[in-house]
Amino acid sequence: MKIALCFIISYEHVVVKEQIWKEWIEPNRDIINIYFHYKDASLIKSPWIKKHVIPENNVVNTTYYHMIPAYLSLLSYALNADQNNKWFCLLTDSCVPIISPLKFREMFFKYSDYSIFNWKPCWWNVNYHKRANLYLLNNKLHLGNDPWFVLKKEDVLRCFTFSVIKKDMYNTICNGGLANESLFAIILHTFNQLINVKKSPSHVTDWDRMSSATSPHIFKEGNKKDIDFIENFLKHNKYVMFLRKIHKDFPDEILNDFIWKEDHDEDIREKRVARIVRLERIFLWKKWIWGHYGFSRGVKFWSCYVIIPVVAIAATALWIIFM
Repeated sequence: MKIALCFIISYEHVVVKEQIWKEWIEPNRDIINIYFHYKDASLIKSPWIKKHVIPENNVVNTTYYHMIPAYLSLLSYALNADQNNKWFCLLTDSCVPIISPLKFREMFFKYSDYSIFNWKPCWWNVNYHKRANLYLLNNKLHLGNDPWFVLKKEDVLRCFTFSVIKKDMYNTICNGGLANESLFAIILHTFNQLINVKKSPSHVTDWDRMSSATSPHIFKEGNKKDIDFIENFLKHNKYVMFLRKIHKDFPDEILNDFIWKEDHDEDIREKRVARIVRLERIFLWKKWIWGHYGFSRGVKFWSCYVIIPVVAIAATALWIIFM
């Protein structure tokens, strides 16, 4: 079971805080795959990015207003590149991790059966702003979502199913522009899955101090306002993993403090490691049971989420007692 970090990069074709990303990924390299969608391979200078770019024939034309083709092409490649990819994290060149690697690992093994996806009824007048052509759709589909999020594998597959069985609607939405801020909520609504997501931002984003008419605040100074906002956002949004948008001048030491502080606290680290061991053991039990019995022997869905975790917890308790 793995995580696909899916970056969409353009303009300068860099990752703003590449070194921080590389150091953050390293402790979890066993469960992380990295993929980059780009516009022009000749502009990529970083050996690290070059190592993880998707093949050129999977790259599609992308603009600010029409990003869905890039989303789906990148997701499609990541889906097929490794069948073990379970979580798909949508990221930009100006995103950066904002929680510790250990916390990220714990969240993955705890919530891998959920998409982390923030949505709500659209916040614009659909008759005035033609975003995603929502004015052409039923009122129930007048939805908006954060443009960057985490999808579980099953929801990624639903995206491709929707693009086929609801092709006309899919094209209508995409032709309206800024579809990436509505399409995914509409897809999950269509499959009655919005009730099953963890309805929360996955990215710290400050829309109160916008840097332009369409862009959120760019974290550059690392001043008290920036730090207070990040701390408050993390406090009130338990599923957050990343921050956008970061400027290259934002102090690395502030980011590193947010990222590594908990992992350097012995008490927090020890408790988190114990929880991760427990969660990973439950996952291995699930995998073993499905591998040996599966649907062919009538294993019920609830068994995987009730019996197996109970058995795994009991086995863990015995292991702790007698080791």
